[in-house]
Amino acid sequence: MNFKLPLIALFVGALSLSACGGGGDSGSGVAVSGPASLVSTDVTVGSGATVAAGTPITINYTVWVYKADASDFKGSQVDSGTGLQFTAGATNIIAGVSNGVVGMKVGGRRVLLIPAAQAYGGSGSGAIPPNSGVVFDMTVTAVR
Repeated sequence: MNFKLPLIALFVGALSLSACGGGGDSGSGVAVSGPASLVSTDVTVGSGATVAAGTPITINYTVWVYKADASDFKGSQVDSGTGLQFTAGATNIIAGVSNGVVGMKVGGRRVLLIPAAQAYGGSGSGAIPPNSGVVFDMTVTAVR
């Protein structure tokens, strides 16, 4: 696989984020840590049924807080699980995952770098601080 373009895009995104916020008051007082937009990287392309919006699916997953200066952008791990069921493209899960899973196939593994606006936003969630992006590593185990 050719990962050159996605890696360049990740580097440019991380670089542009690191240029934000230096000294002085930005006015909002809200620090944001995460990618500028949703970034999707297929680690393994599955061979089973394809996930479409509106399709009930099951995944195994691990979630980390986004960390810009980590080589894989993975900060502290905050959650993992097996057998998570939801409907792709629906609002019963964070938008970055709901939309980021579309197009995957059963058996496929994908890593999503999700900006705060498509994750938990300004409120955060548990160990995920407000305005933080997340890294979501998932494998589709079933399409129903």
